[in-house]
Amino acid sequence: MSQDAEANTSQPPQPPPLPPSHPRFAKPQRVAFVQSAWHRDVVAECRAAFLAEGEARHIPRTAIDIFEVPGSFEIPLHVQILAKTRRYTAIVAAGLVVDTGGTHEHVADTVIRALMDVQLRTEVPVFSAILTLQEGTEMRVDSFKKHFATKGVEVAEACANTLLSLERLRGQVAAGIVASG
Repeated sequence: MSQDAEANTSQPPQPPPLPPSHPRFAKPQRVAFVQSAWHRDVVAECRAAFLAEGEARHIPRTAIDIFEVPGSFEIPLHVQILAKTRRYTAIVAAGLVVDTGGTHEHVADTVIRALMDVQLRTEVPVFSAILTLQEGTEMRVDSFKKHFATKGVEVAEACANTLLSLERLRGQVAAGIVASG
């Protein structure tokens, strides 16, 4: 191989890629994170991932208040009370429902519907990380913890993107660019 060919194939090492850059908010945000105590070790993975991704998306840890309730069924009432305070620009709900085929069969669906009702009534966005595990499902705890960590990142992304979108929309409404209802 000639020296010219060698020179063309060997390139200097590339620097590592920069972390993703996320847009900043025009106004400070305040988020409530409401989690169930049942299966705390699993739900904690969602919270930790949410806090880390929230920080990366310019929602500082100091702007996120953590609340814990006994179970997922208790989450909607707490979310509604928090939304009515108008202190929070968004609320995240996290919980694990183990469906035993008895009364738990409809818990997750009921909780999700109640959270949707809260956000529509109060105009405070509510995000769900309420997951259901069917009894008898052979999913190891460490695997489900990873799933909850992924869900924490996803819910932080959805939260930040929605807050940015609402910030723009409310600015347009205030400027008369978009007519309000």
